[in-house]
Amino acid sequence: EGIVRNKAVHIALGVRADGAKEILGLWLEQNEGAKFWLRVMNELRNRGVEDLLLAVIDGLKGFPDAIRAVFPEAVVQTCIVHLLRHSLDFVSYKDRKAVAAALKDIYRAVDAAAGEAALTAFEDSAWGCRYPAIAQSWRWAWSEVVPFYAFPAEVRRILYTTNAIEALNAKLRRAVRARGHFPTDEAALKLLFLVLNRAEKEWKMAPREWAMAKAQFAVIFGERFTKAMAA
Repeated sequence: EGIVRNKAVHIALGVRADGAKEILGLWLEQNEGAKFWLRVMNELRNRGVEDLLLAVIDGLKGFPDAIRAVFPEAVVQTCIVHLLRHSLDFVSYKDRKAVAAALKDIYRAVDAAAGEAALTAFEDSAWGCRYPAIAQSWRWAWSEVVPFYAFPAEVRRILYTTNAIEALNAKLRRAVRARGHFPTDEAALKLLFLVLNRAEKEWKMAPREWAMAKAQFAVIFGERFTKAMAA
């Protein structure tokens, strides 16, 4: 008799300097951790990714350290939407709308200092006292929240979330549900590759905010960005 195991699928989605998206890799893994993420980053480097300016991630354990080990100059930014969702996991359903509204002052702050002040204010508020784990989770991730504040609102919308990845995940989930299960890892990867290949062909234009983002990135990352633009 065979054994059925659940395995996670991981996707790396890159955005080139001109704003074009590109799927960099697909991995099927039962267990994830620092060693797995380091292997992924080394594989990307070996396959031709020369530089990584900014990585938007969703708080996976060991991932930031793996990124910095292979691309030491990379800026690691946590996905604000994932952080908000994680925060609301601590909140009763009837309080979620009010707590979500209270958290806006943190990620809409004009700069990192104002954001940290807003976090402290939330921590001392009635909601912060009722749900102390929220402020703790933000403080734990704060070093990966801070890069977000260096950009204007228009560019923040690009960095705010991993929506592009979420859209891909939705396509993959539909395909997996339709199939149910797979006899081998190779069979699963083949189907997922076909889904991703179709999705990639649907991408046509960079986000409308990318023109402003390019100007900002050129200042922040300097020659590293302009070199990528010229490639």
